Amino acid sequence: MRTLLTTLALLLGSGLAQAFDQSHGSWDALLKRHVVIISGGNVSRVDYTGIQRDRAMLKRYLDALSAVSQSDYQHWTKPERLAFLINAYNAFTIELILTKYPDLHSIKDLGSFFQSPWKKRFFNLLGKKRHLDDLEHNLIRAPGAFDEPRIHFAVNCASIGCPMLRNEAYTAERLDKQLEDGIRRFLSDRTRNRFDAASGTLWVSKLFDWYGKDFARGYHGFSSLKSTFATYAELLTDDPQARQRIRAGDYRIDFLEYDWRLNDTRVNGVVLRSFRASA
Repeated sequence: MRTLLTTLALLLGSGLAQAFDQSHGSWDALLKRHVVIISGGNVSRVDYTGIQRDRAMLKRYLDALSAVSQSDYQHWTKPERLAFLINAYNAFTIELILTKYPDLHSIKDLGSFFQSPWKKRFFNLLGKKRHLDDLEHNLIRAPGAFDEPRIHFAVNCASIGCPMLRNEAYTAERLDKQLEDGIRRFLSDRTRNRFDAASGTLWVSKLFDWYGKDFARGYHGFSSLKSTFATYAELLTDDPQARQRIRAGDYRIDFLEYDWRLNDTRVNGVVLRSFRASA
């Protein structure tokens, strides 16, 4: 009898693992419907009003994420696990925004003097009550788990200063391409990364200050911030001489102020509109 029960439990566990939609189809549909791409394809804004109307669809996706057990998760491939965690971070961040929207100007409005919004334990994932910092730092950035610096251009903190939220879900089969596309789009955005030839200064996002060590550990060939910028020099400036300076390391790095305003499609009462083709 015990053997029979164990076999049934294993079969049920296997069935549940297979039942999870690795295409993240419902989340993909929400993103395609409610994320607007602007600024030549390097920036996005979120139609939070529209997602509010589709809150039931978002809840079903979040419930599906929360239903995945640690055991099921461990049987997935590494790309499946990372795509799952990135999508979870972005989806639960939007859920957090919707708890107060439209009565907020920034995700920071959801925090307090005693607790940041990223420390709020408001969702279940892999069998534990978690907050966003736990998901990012203890699961996605855990040493040896993925060792992938490009995740910093995939997880979105619902702010204008963040790398764009893609208008598609991350999936295992496209993950590397999506991550590479994300860093390229972010570095191409002159509002967040730009070279000042007169002062010899490369002004970059504060993200590189906060997470610079992730680009200095040799993960995926990233050995330092300067070597990272050398690899993508053609994205940071249109000036051939400036590109050569970046490749040669002949400049200093400084960091731009981070824009924590909500990445909403509504700006001063005006709704941004642009193409919605897949990023």
